Amino acid sequence: MKQLENLIDRIVERINVNLRDFKFDAGPFVRSLIPSNQLVKFYAFCGVTPQHPFHFQFIRSNLAGSYFLGRCTVDHAVLYKSDIRGDELKAKGDRFQFQGSEIPVYEDEIIRIKDAYLIKTLVHCYSHDPEVLEEFLIQNTASMHYANIHGSPVEGCFIGPFATVDLTTLHDSVIGAFSYVQVGELSHQYIEPGTIWVKAGDVFDFRYSYSKKVLKKYIFIESDIPPRGIFIDFIRNRKTDFQKIFDVVNLTAPVAVPHGASLNRYALVKGESHISENVLVAQRAYLENAWLGKGANAQENCYIINSRLEGNNVTAHGGKIIHANLGKNVFVGFNSFLRGTADLPLEIGERSIIMPHTIIDLNEPLKIPAEHVVWGYIRNAKDLETHTISIKKLSKVKKELALGAMKFQGSGSEFVKGFKHRIEHILEANGAFFDGKQNRGHAQKGQDVSFNIIHPYHEGQKKGVYPTIDIRS
Repeated sequence: MKQLENLIDRIVERINVNLRDFKFDAGPFVRSLIPSNQLVKFYAFCGVTPQHPFHFQFIRSNLAGSYFLGRCTVDHAVLYKSDIRGDELKAKGDRFQFQGSEIPVYEDEIIRIKDAYLIKTLVHCYSHDPEVLEEFLIQNTASMHYANIHGSPVEGCFIGPFATVDLTTLHDSVIGAFSYVQVGELSHQYIEPGTIWVKAGDVFDFRYSYSKKVLKKYIFIESDIPPRGIFIDFIRNRKTDFQKIFDVVNLTAPVAVPHGASLNRYALVKGESHISENVLVAQRAYLENAWLGKGANAQENCYIINSRLEGNNVTAHGGKIIHANLGKNVFVGFNSFLRGTADLPLEIGERSIIMPHTIIDLNEPLKIPAEHVVWGYIRNAKDLETHTISIKKLSKVKKELALGAMKFQGSGSEFVKGFKHRIEHILEANGAFFDGKQNRGHAQKGQDVSFNIIHPYHEGQKKGVYPTIDIRS
């Protein structure tokens, strides 16, 4: 156990050096947050398919429940129930499109995690950074519960619980709890909790901030105290449901999985759930009485409960949908929390965009019209008035718009165009458009995943540390 404790000390020291400008100490957030004995209880597992690059190397690290799919090297790191998605890594010979240019990729890309502590964090590769195409780096970084590191190399950072860094190269920065940043590049910045910031150079800038009162209710963190709030309680109340799928070696699929669809071995399905063609259900997704139409997806750490998704719906990493009916092509962004009840249902019209980190927690029934952009904290129709705008109206904005606490500058048409393009890319990548022969995506490529299980040392000074392992195809 001594080596594991020394490893955590090493990680904290390196994070603190990078964040010295803020006088930020990661120690109280990381040390003792997860008891050392907890890090010994779990096995790690790696998925193997012929379609994904396969080379894993683990050096003096603790993996504790992590999931790997795709080429990855882990050095002196702690990954606690984290999902490392390497299924969109660039390959040698690829041409990376960037601002009208094509940049050649000279070596196969690899995910490199070094001196980092990722607590129940999702890492999804495919970096947008044209300067480093062959290595997706996470170094000297700590990320808290259910954070998302999505296409974002990070170095020397602290990422709070339920925060997301998306398509953003991040250096020496602190990202507060439940903040979402998609800004291209960020260095030496302190992002306040509950900040939603989407920026594309001088083209557009979308910003919204949650009040401290709302954040304290839903997700809140202090040093030496684990994260708490409605989000944590929601997941904790369903924690035991997942236990059996990790305890049993072979499980029979609980629902029919049609041609072109994929239900991950480590997803949970309960109740009267239905999966249509070309649906993707990722690991650690949770379905209960959920109806997923053709081409819909439930990504990692998603919860879809007592809800119906008509088809080609994107539920991004960490999205939660409860007692809701979604029309076709509705996008639900990262870590959004959409909660109706049996008596107070939520209805979202087709082709609407629910911005990342949106909270809809109803105290009355609510219907959101088709083709609207939605953000922020919404309880009822009155709240909706200052937290939504039609896509058509937003597309006409050319300079600036203020609506409630949201401020937008730049080209609304480019903002809408960018979102629509990205949603189309996600559907394509996930295999929503598979016709039986062409347009294969993750749903089709992940149908025949096999899993290898890796255990740590269980006794002595190395207790909790995994042996140095090099696994190659």
